[in-house]
Amino acid sequence: MGGSLIPLPPAGRARDAALAGGVFAVVAVSSLKSLVGPREEPWAATAFDWALILLACGALFFARRWPVAVAGLVLVTTGAYYVTSLHDGGLMIAVIAALYAVAAGGRLQAAVVLAALTVITTGAGTLLGNRDVNGVALFMLTGWLVAVVALGWVRHSRLAYLREAERRAAGEERLRIARELHDVVGHHLSLINVQAGTSLHRFHRDPAQGEAALAAIKASSREALRDLRATLGVLRQADEEAPTAPPPALDGIGGLIGTARAAGLTVHGRLTGEAEPPTEVGLAAYRIVQESLTNVSRYAAAAEVTVSVERGPGALLVEVADDGRGAAAPAGPGSGVDGMRERARALGGELTAGPRPGGGFLVRARLPYGNEAPAR
Repeated sequence: MGGSLIPLPPAGRARDAALAGGVFAVVAVSSLKSLVGPREEPWAATAFDWALILLACGALFFARRWPVAVAGLVLVTTGAYYVTSLHDGGLMIAVIAALYAVAAGGRLQAAVVLAALTVITTGAGTLLGNRDVNGVALFMLTGWLVAVVALGWVRHSRLAYLREAERRAAGEERLRIARELHDVVGHHLSLINVQAGTSLHRFHRDPAQGEAALAAIKASSREALRDLRATLGVLRQADEEAPTAPPPALDGIGGLIGTARAAGLTVHGRLTGEAEPPTEVGLAAYRIVQESLTNVSRYAAAAEVTVSVERGPGALLVEVADDGRGAAAPAGPGSGVDGMRERARALGGELTAGPRPGGGFLVRARLPYGNEAPAR
């Protein structure tokens, strides 16, 4: 028995037991006069009154699961207690706790009806000759019941708001993961497709170039697997080993350019400025360049591309432009352009994408640093 542990009840049941036990303790202390004072009623009547106290307080254990039924039972039991008992104990506390449970459970109308019944029955008892409750006490009781119902409804509203906030956060996280997967899979598979086509087209005429294209396919697939592992790492269980690779940033844009060159694109890169952007800004810039190069490899594989990144003092400026040689660009913006634009908006920036006046396609984004300043 030295190493055995006593199983503890669930947290919800422990709170229910604490509520029922706490209310019973307070009511019992206020009703001790019926046991230790001079006898004013038979022991049978006293035992019946304490049975009503136990029933009303014990019912509170189930108030969270069946709030309306428990509140109705407590109200009837409390009414019977005050009608039959000669001692004015504090059993009304059980009614107040039950009404709070009803309102906190989201049953506002039921809580209002039960509170009104409590006031009406108490007032009826006063009119019938109960001198323990006068008009002032009835007015104060009404105020207490209104306050308790209001507090219970405020708690219900707050919990509902927190649940909605969690639901929205989960939805936003799913959208972010979907966007990451779209960018990673779309980019690498597009490059692999271009490299495979080049290899098949030139393998017999130029084996060396075909072998280089196959090597580029191998490198692209390896990088795709690495990025997929890093992206899906957020879906791991809590006890699994988390990925140690840092998220892509500005330093990875050079690798994107090198991979695009290996796929046959002519890419020129330019990085200016010395400001260090926040992590989220660097990741967004990386994904925007990645998606832009993916679109070029899909629709204008023979184009010449210029990637420009300017690290300004307050914002990161990203521009990807191509001269338009090759296949025609898509007629309208697809999910890739929408995803890039959403990334920029999430950081408080903006992104434009469309045909250039002299031909080709231009993607320009401004990603401010300020959105991450408060988080730091």
